Amino acid sequence: MEPHEPDLTAVPVTAVLAALADDVRLQIVRALAEGGEAACGSFDFGVSKATRSHHLKVLREAGLTRTRAAGTSRLVRLRRDEVDKLYPGLLDAVLTSRPQA
Repeated sequence: MEPHEPDLTAVPVTAVLAALADDVRLQIVRALAEGGEAACGSFDFGVSKATRSHHLKVLREAGLTRTRAAGTSRLVRLRRDEVDKLYPGLLDAVLTSRPQA
């Protein structure tokens, strides 16, 4: 069963912004922007597996990522082209911002 991935045009901009407002989710987006597609289990940002799964689900439901099955693994990637087309400059602004100390 493939996870639900909404049409990005059907996702309110507030959901996209809320998904990007969390530090862990922002770290995931940055890692995907730098490294491309990655296994869901490869993200280790000091959170539990359940919390990591929750963050990946929020990103997917906000239309920011795509997930695909590859054997027993799930691979996730950033929907960069689609997000850039609908919200030009948003990801660039978020990805180049400095983390708060």
